[in-house]
Amino acid sequence: MTLLERYILKIAFTAFAACLIALTGVIWITQALRELDLLTGKGQTLFIFLTVTGLSLPALINVISPVALFLATIYALNKLNGDSELIVMSAAGMRPLRLLRPFLVLATFVCFVVGMITIYIMPASFQELRNLFTKIRADFVGTMAKEGQFITLENGITFHYRERAGDALLGIFMEDQRVKDKVVVYLAERGQTVETNGQAYLVLEKGSVQRKEPNSHDSSIVVFERYAVDLAAFNQDGGDIIYKPRERSTTQLLFPDKNELLYQYQEGRFRAELHDRLSSWLYPFAMMAIAFAALGDARTTRQGRGLAVAAAVLGVVALRIAGFAASGAVVRTPAAVVGVYGVPFLATVLSMMIVLQGASIRKAQARLRAVGRALIPSRNRSVQGA
Repeated sequence: MTLLERYILKIAFTAFAACLIALTGVIWITQALRELDLLTGKGQTLFIFLTVTGLSLPALINVISPVALFLATIYALNKLNGDSELIVMSAAGMRPLRLLRPFLVLATFVCFVVGMITIYIMPASFQELRNLFTKIRADFVGTMAKEGQFITLENGITFHYRERAGDALLGIFMEDQRVKDKVVVYLAERGQTVETNGQAYLVLEKGSVQRKEPNSHDSSIVVFERYAVDLAAFNQDGGDIIYKPRERSTTQLLFPDKNELLYQYQEGRFRAELHDRLSSWLYPFAMMAIAFAALGDARTTRQGRGLAVAAAVLGVVALRIAGFAASGAVVRTPAAVVGVYGVPFLATVLSMMIVLQGASIRKAQARLRAVGRALIPSRNRSVQGA
């Protein structure tokens, strides 16, 4: 890479890093504000809060990186043109493909980062985030319950205890309304949370369990001296975590368990998630190519570039809309997989054709000007001879 190409790459990379950090920071702050309920309402520590918000960063970077590359390409080309450097390069005979080379290097780097995040890092972060939220919800006794207050969880669990005596809770009331027609009420004089083999249990002492029979006004009461309640059961039936397609590893999407009920019910979403991951690295190339096709030509300072920038923005918007449409179609039919890869590939090819066509036109214009300069002296000599 020549000194000039390294200079262009430095400008583009600096703009890319600035856009990526700024956009990621702004969106991350908005996400963090939404998770403040972890500190205020659910009694979690600052470490848990930072962990939850930090696990969302790979997804943000994955979405923002292609946009940041697009903005960096526009900024770099506008800066080079505004300082008349692009005009000098064009007048010196610098080919568009040579000018494109630094942007291709940067786009290759961004594609690698996006591919690694999408295929490996982002699914792992989503899975860890699900595990963390599951643990927080399962440990609602130790993290959310307040002395003398009734708390109600989203899944229909209501919990209350009168006071705390050391590690024990006194005067416990717990109502399970997860099944509307089968309400279960736990009453106990004393209780304590115990963790065994990674499972959390609430051990109740000297109490009773009241169960209302479905579709009936009858109920049964069982008195106990000691009773253990699996807290994980209040989170998922059976205590097992069922991961969504986006929370599965890429290997699990490539080789799914076809006997799994979730896969049989959402096979299209599994297929769409897999091909979205495998095609995500194509979008940085496409967005960079669109920006370069719109602004890669040298123009004088009197020639406005606003229409070119607007055309590039519209091109990127159309690209993303077409990509989302293709992804949605894959859920319904496997034949739409071609569109998932074809949309960014076609956008890249069309943009490169525009760049090469513009280069051919400029080369033809240069030849015509050279022929014109050669003809003018000969005409002058013929006039002087006459």
